[in-house]
Amino acid sequence: MLEFLRKLFGGTDLKPIIEKGALIIDVRTVKEFQGGSAEGARNIPLGDLSRNIDEIKKIKKPVITCCASGMRSGAAVKQLENYRIEAYNGGSWQSVNKQMKK
Repeated sequence: MLEFLRKLFGGTDLKPIIEKGALIIDVRTVKEFQGGSAEGARNIPLGDLSRNIDEIKKIKKPVITCCASGMRSGAAVKQLENYRIEAYNGGSWQSVNKQMKK
């Protein structure tokens, strides 16, 4: 049950993934993203994610997704995994920021 909640809302130790040079994708709306985001994050709203798959694959790095709470980023991870992209749910963008500063 705990693993299910971690996958859904985030909770993975992101530090080693960040150290691999992971791409951080914030899947919130542009307006939400403009209100604050994880350091270095790229904004690709969840509804636009599938249109950017080829570009994301070209980067050849793990992806950490984030949003406001972890729900949309969890959905983004499932989409990315369907395209065989290594992806992790970072949960909220604030949580990703905290883990980056550990």
